[in-house]
Amino acid sequence: MMLSDFTAAMQRIAPKELALEFDNPGLLIEPDHDEIKNVLVALDCTVGVAKEAVEIGADLVLTHHPLFFYPVKKMAYSEPETAAACILLRRGVGMFAAHTNLDAALGGVNDTLCSLLGIGSTTPIDEGVGRVGNRRTAVTLAEFAGFAERTLHTHARVAGDLTAQVRRVAVLGGSGASAIRPALEEGADVLLTGEAKHSDVIDARMLGLNLIVAGHYETERIVLEPLIRRLQNECFDVKYKLSRADASPFARPEEGMP
Repeated sequence: MMLSDFTAAMQRIAPKELALEFDNPGLLIEPDHDEIKNVLVALDCTVGVAKEAVEIGADLVLTHHPLFFYPVKKMAYSEPETAAACILLRRGVGMFAAHTNLDAALGGVNDTLCSLLGIGSTTPIDEGVGRVGNRRTAVTLAEFAGFAERTLHTHARVAGDLTAQVRRVAVLGGSGASAIRPALEEGADVLLTGEAKHSDVIDARMLGLNLIVAGHYETERIVLEPLIRRLQNECFDVKYKLSRADASPFARPEEGMP
């Protein structure tokens, strides 16, 4: 498959026009060749992911989070902003990102979250990126938080009345404080997101909205395997591999026990 065919497939899956204004999706590092046979898929293009891409002979790294959110003044292996890019550039490996456009896209991050969490009849919120919908039956906030933890393989923090009934749920994977007021306007009983500042949680509680904060990585990684399946349907002659090096930057306490 040619690089242009891959970018066209990604445009069909996650149209770039859906991205929010601040975002930087698309082909961020052009490979030194046009034929794409092997793609490594990850949430982040870390140094570990870049090294893995080189090791497996990937032509391209496909990530959710982009590089180069802000202008860089130099490319250096010692700088966090450019270290992974230096590794890829040296070996001619490309990098493509689909970020808020994949959040907002049909079948993207937030649609996948809703499907996993049993939320139906959804509508977009927060500039089309998030979703709000209904569960078939109401459960308590504590019960829904526990279900979310098991489903997303995470440890969630909960702010609100644990005995409150939850049926209408808003979701925004990743950093989701911007969805607090839109969730309230849509009558949500709870907003599930990946991360929120302390002050944002206080604001949500004052406004009467329950929150489940379930981890940035954990609320977004769920899109990677469905994305691979969709790409395999689009591009039969390409091998897609889920990165082994890609992981949450946080360690759970029990992982550090001797």
